[in-house]
Amino acid sequence: MASENIIKQKEEVVKALAERLKTAKVIILTDYRGINVADVTKLRADLRNANSEYKVIKNNIIKRALEMNGENGLDDLLSGPTAILMGDEDYLEPSKVIYNFSKNNDFYKIKGGIIDGKVMTAEEIIALAKLPSKQDLLSMLAGALLANISKLAVALDQVKAQKEAE
Repeated sequence: MASENIIKQKEEVVKALAERLKTAKVIILTDYRGINVADVTKLRADLRNANSEYKVIKNNIIKRALEMNGENGLDDLLSGPTAILMGDEDYLEPSKVIYNFSKNNDFYKIKGGIIDGKVMTAEEIIALAKLPSKQDLLSMLAGALLANISKLAVALDQVKAQKEAE
């Protein structure tokens, strides 16, 4: 039987994880089989650059922390080796990092997650990860606006030239 100290330590770990999950904007569960230390080190560094953290935590602890927050939509995903990604700011960038990593590693799989309080399937997370970033969308919008302004300037210049010719 586990001693009271060990039980208290585990309760503290669950409580700390529950608090961390409560503040997270994105939570993604992955199956991390088939990756080596060098790959996971690079993945963690990439996720740190995306203001996210990546940890391997026992399924039971994740499940209890989620239950503590009133969330049980991920229970069926908590089997086998599970790693958890948590991000506080943007959900798109960490999703892209995990998706790109899973594309390059055959055995690494996205199981599912929670984004802004909504339980998401792996397919939904992958679909989000394929979207252009906010910066890319703003660049596309600026390009489209500049193209229209250029066309207007050319048209006005042609009208001016036509009036001067008359």
